[in-house]
Amino acid sequence: MTLQQLRYVAAIDSHRSFASAAEALGVTQPTLSGMILKLEEELDVRLFDRTSRKVSPTAIGARIAVQARKILMETDRIREMVSESKGGISGEFRMAVGPSIAPYILPDFIRLYLGEYPQVRLSVEEMRPEAMIRSLMAASVDAGIATTGHAAEGIFEIPLYTERFYVYLSGSCRRRLPVFHPEDLEHEHLWVMKEVQCLRQSAFSFCKGRQGKRHVYEAGNIETLIRIVDANGGYTIIPEMHLPMLTPDQRGNVRSIDGDHLSLRKVSMYIRSDFVRERMLNTVVGTLGRFMPRGMMEPALMRNGIRL
Repeated sequence: MTLQQLRYVAAIDSHRSFASAAEALGVTQPTLSGMILKLEEELDVRLFDRTSRKVSPTAIGARIAVQARKILMETDRIREMVSESKGGISGEFRMAVGPSIAPYILPDFIRLYLGEYPQVRLSVEEMRPEAMIRSLMAASVDAGIATTGHAAEGIFEIPLYTERFYVYLSGSCRRRLPVFHPEDLEHEHLWVMKEVQCLRQSAFSFCKGRQGKRHVYEAGNIETLIRIVDANGGYTIIPEMHLPMLTPDQRGNVRSIDGDHLSLRKVSMYIRSDFVRERMLNTVVGTLGRFMPRGMMEPALMRNGIRL
């Protein structure tokens, strides 16, 4: 069994095609097939079921593919640890970001990160928290960024930043008061995006609006909610980092939330408990700190960085 064979197993499992895996690996399909056949003979198990339409791992093949990724990640870490010990940051870094967070941090993050660390092979994928944790456990991603509260056995959670929410009102129900009180709009429509706005850490849960006379509708993203409010009346809540995306007229519809009903979300970085590339993680923290609104990042993190 060789590392090369393990790379082939992981690639076929990812692509579910010998042809696509061979192209990604830069080898011929006969070479790939021959190496997998030798490994199957050595282990005396069948790793993949092959049909004319698709390739799928057997039960033991799927387990071996997961273990192969873990071994390959550890092998790559050795090279990268040596590079980092010499002052360089290089190698592959695979990051997952929650879809409710990605629109606000990825545009600036990717631009700044690629400019600062050109030797890093960065790959980013939007992924819901549950899938992110599974991918971390399977070692198919190195780190994830999502709302807090998703830590699991073998997964560390590192708080990154805390973001306030604001109320966005339609023109028809706009109030002159500079601060929003929930009772002000008791009979208005509340439009929410459940994944983002039903927040565990909030002192005031907007999801309570499902009760009584208030009607709650669920949309797919914040921009859709704003358009719904503009066209249909009512109100919604939006994260602080969405404020710069509003038009000047729309910004006039924004209200802060009364202090007794503070609504916010906490965002964390997730890594495997055995992850050791401390300097790589701090490149992420440092890049976020370059463009995030002042005071939003965790103060201790900005002072001391991540210490594993």
